[in-house]
Amino acid sequence: MRVAGLLAAGAGSFVRRGLGVPLYALMGLGRRPPERLLIAPQDIRTSDPTLAADIYAGYFAFGGKIVNAHGRSPFELVPVSPAWARALAGFGWLRHLRAADTAVARANARALVDDFLTLAGKPSRIPAWEPEVAARRMLAFLSQSPVILEGADRAFYRRFMKNLGRIQLFLERKLAGGLDGESRLLAAIALAEFGLCAEGTRNLTRKGTKLLIEELNRQILPDGGHIGRNPEVLLDLLPDLLPLRQAYAARGLQPPAQLLNAIDRMMPMLRLFRHGDGTLALFNGMGVTPPELLATILAYDDVRAQPLTSARHSGYQRLQAEDGIALIDAGAPPPQIYSNRAHAGCSSFEFSSGAQRLVINCGSPDANRAAAREAARMTAAHSTLVIDDTSSCRFASHTGLQKWLGDQIVSGPDKVNVERHDQPSGTMIVVAHNGYEARFGLIHERRIMLSQDGKSLGGTDRLHAAKAGEKTSEKADEQHPFAIRFHIHPNVRLKRVREGRSVLCILPNGKRWLFENSAGQADIEESVFFAAPDGPRGCAQIAVHGETSPGTVVEWSFRHIERKASQGEG
Repeated sequence: MRVAGLLAAGAGSFVRRGLGVPLYALMGLGRRPPERLLIAPQDIRTSDPTLAADIYAGYFAFGGKIVNAHGRSPFELVPVSPAWARALAGFGWLRHLRAADTAVARANARALVDDFLTLAGKPSRIPAWEPEVAARRMLAFLSQSPVILEGADRAFYRRFMKNLGRIQLFLERKLAGGLDGESRLLAAIALAEFGLCAEGTRNLTRKGTKLLIEELNRQILPDGGHIGRNPEVLLDLLPDLLPLRQAYAARGLQPPAQLLNAIDRMMPMLRLFRHGDGTLALFNGMGVTPPELLATILAYDDVRAQPLTSARHSGYQRLQAEDGIALIDAGAPPPQIYSNRAHAGCSSFEFSSGAQRLVINCGSPDANRAAAREAARMTAAHSTLVIDDTSSCRFASHTGLQKWLGDQIVSGPDKVNVERHDQPSGTMIVVAHNGYEARFGLIHERRIMLSQDGKSLGGTDRLHAAKAGEKTSEKADEQHPFAIRFHIHPNVRLKRVREGRSVLCILPNGKRWLFENSAGQADIEESVFFAAPDGPRGCAQIAVHGETSPGTVVEWSFRHIERKASQGEG
């Protein structure tokens, strides 16, 4: 019934698109595009002028792929991957040409834009005309218009403006046809910004602002997190929302209160995810942290807000004491239309000490590694308990529904109870979810406590029978293998001690943490770290194995120990 409901919702969206698009097509007839731009919003993303030389030489490196155009336009080439094609057509790389600040770079930028307008300037079924890519291109064209248009003749200027008008109409059609998810918010940002930048577009400014307010209210939660629960989305949105705020001021308009409030809420939420080394926790689609971009965004935080500690709307908890930081996924999966990148990591955690990360999740690889991205979404790729190697969420790809539902989560925990207790000895988080109730009749409860001095992180994983009918009780009595996994950062060395009952974790700075558990045995197994800047890296995980029962309880801890004490652990 749940699957049927999802399919019916998808069919309804398809019908709305079919009805809405012809109407907008008629509305667009006879519309004249704006004749000129009045302002160019700032692009706050990090630029590298040395990359301009590579682009001029015909090397285009996007999405983990490098292509040599050999003197041809890159838009004439067969894309090496969809991710490469999307990055090329998004034109975010124009900022590197602008940073070079040379006549050659400006001429190259204009020539490449001209190639695109000639070869792919009209909507078609290619990655360049996916709504999100088209919105990204509009934002790039607006912010980089000085380097594109400097020295341009009137004919090119008119073609350029006509293409911006074409993107505007394309996005309006998609919005009327039921465009949803993160792409809808990005389209609203692009239309609002175009209305502010172009001359004689007061109606578009009003319409774009209305769409922007609607989507910010829908997608940015009261605690500042995105409804899709992916920390990376905050990194994607803020570099667009911050210049948009400035664009309103540049046109002498008051930015909408919803925009200002959303930015103010997102900043402390972004800080919630930060470890001591400045990277963001690997939850729900987060991959490599771009340190320069993160530093730039946080520099715009006027009040230098402290990180949130409890984000109940977004489903995250932060424990911090001295150098110790523990970050916990304490939320249910997001709504289906926002779940394409979400993971089955409820109750998983990460832990760092100072600038050293110790316990991690595997993270999300880049878009070119489809098989790896699917594996990274499984519960086993997270530092939590997994029963019978079965994820706490089910994905459309595992149920034969990917054609209709994409990468959405079909089912998962719908009851997640969270408690936070501040005690003299430290702070404790209790998370209980029912992700294993339907298949195994069990509730997973996890308690995590960080000591007041930050030198001890203790936890308890408990399985108890769900309070339901007879069938559920019978399932709870069945025995299944379980594993409690603690994925360890690649820079940490592991050594089994105390006859295999404990594991010594040696950090790069020489500090040592001892892992202990009440189950008696701790195994060191292979794992993979998907979020390394240079691609996936092998790492290790500590695994505690056992058999399920309604009364299963496993206690564990990571405890900082002095070097002298650790020398006697073998």
